[in-house]
Amino acid sequence: MRFRSSRPDLLLCGALLLLIVFVQGWNITHFPALSDDEGTYLAQAWAVQQGEGLAHYTYWYDHPPLGWIQIAALTWLPSLLVPEWMTVAPMRLSMVAVSAASSVFLYVLARRLWLPRWAAGLAMALFGLSPLSVVLQREIFLDNLAVMWMLLAFCLAASPRRHLWHHFASGLAAATAVLTKETMLVVLPALLVTMWRHSHPDTRKFAVTGAVTACALIGLSYPLYALLNDELLPGPGHVSLIDGITYQMSRPGSGFLLTPGSGSNGVLRSWLYYDTVLPLGGLAGALLLLATVSRSVTARALAGPALAAAILAAVALRPDGYLPAMYVIQALPFLALVLAGGAASVTHAVLRRRRAAGERRVLTYGRRALVGVLAVAAAAYVLPRWYEGNRTALTADANGPYRQAAAWLGREVADPAHTRVLLDDALWLDAVHHGFEPGLGAIWFYKADLDPAVTQTLPRGWRDIDYVVSSPTVRRDARDLPRVRAALEHSTVVAVFGSGEDRIEIRRTESAGHPDGS
Repeated sequence: MRFRSSRPDLLLCGALLLLIVFVQGWNITHFPALSDDEGTYLAQAWAVQQGEGLAHYTYWYDHPPLGWIQIAALTWLPSLLVPEWMTVAPMRLSMVAVSAASSVFLYVLARRLWLPRWAAGLAMALFGLSPLSVVLQREIFLDNLAVMWMLLAFCLAASPRRHLWHHFASGLAAATAVLTKETMLVVLPALLVTMWRHSHPDTRKFAVTGAVTACALIGLSYPLYALLNDELLPGPGHVSLIDGITYQMSRPGSGFLLTPGSGSNGVLRSWLYYDTVLPLGGLAGALLLLATVSRSVTARALAGPALAAAILAAVALRPDGYLPAMYVIQALPFLALVLAGGAASVTHAVLRRRRAAGERRVLTYGRRALVGVLAVAAAAYVLPRWYEGNRTALTADANGPYRQAAAWLGREVADPAHTRVLLDDALWLDAVHHGFEPGLGAIWFYKADLDPAVTQTLPRGWRDIDYVVSSPTVRRDARDLPRVRAALEHSTVVAVFGSGEDRIEIRRTESAGHPDGS
């Protein structure tokens, strides 16, 4: 199947793409609530745009920088035309373009894996319109960019033309995905399975060798960069790649996924709150396809995506691992593919392509009616739940307190250039646009305790801080940050926006002057 020459495929994919862009783009600046991770990635992209280096503070190899370099490229033109837009909420629109590209790649991949047109459309709809996808794909996460590159790698690996350069390019795209978000590394075996099945037997060894070589060479550029900067190994007075990896690997675990009350179980519950069909149905479909891979044509075609979903699920089930909320983004396209493939397999098994010899017409109609009943029952279960989840995403405003806090900083602080404020990264760029000095005036609260370049500018601790913007993230993590905790304890509230646990407080420390600068 050549996608660009198939008018029905173009029409179906185009119609679904418009719907996905509309649903994911509408109300994107208001929901979901801004996160500190989004602010961090965007602030690092801003530093790249401004020529300030790879991060707005010391780059310490927490992640490969390619992810936010791509964000910098995506947000460059709007930030150039309207500089004040370079804040988290407006720049979420860049993720709509990423989600649109990923959705198209998923449709193409489904067709190249021999799914019928309606099943490819179903996979695209599951991936782009599930409330879980709508919430997470709106946010400025590296995982969304990594998924786009990995889907491109799968499309090239399953190319029906079987050119060697397609497989070489697949390796390049896979390496880009891993350097965007390093956890994509675990998906590479599934990509290799897909490439092996779709390469020509006569050139298979060359294709796979070329892809692996291309992926390895590009991937090695990251440790090579650290080596050339004398930052590969730990040492006094500098950061290192080994230290960054050690920190990531030693982060406290969030408990077993299925243990009630554990952090991982809370993350799982947050996923299932938005959608149960895609995570649970997709995982069940992946396991079923892997179990029947020797007997089913559909299972063999979808072996790669099914293996990817199973590997990602196995990693999430580690009892001592750390499970972030955005982790499921990496599994969403594969879950959608295998769920749609399972539906196609069941439909084909019930209908069969031709009526069996001697079969009564009433049985043929009965099989067709059964498929219709199953389809209606599935729609009746899924669509109302999706409607409620997406209605929240299209109408709720979770970011009013952030907008009000940012406006207060710009309106009430008379001399921001000589004022120091602790705040989370979701508001960092807002403060910079209001005139606070990047890095040392507007201070990402973690850095007040953890970055020597910042702590040495605060010799009196909390007494060198004027304001603290107390967001849920700041209050949650302050117990492990002595300077931040002391600043909160020695400050009074001067403004509150929102209510309950999600409120944002502007707090003035006891050593600070009044809001008018006196």
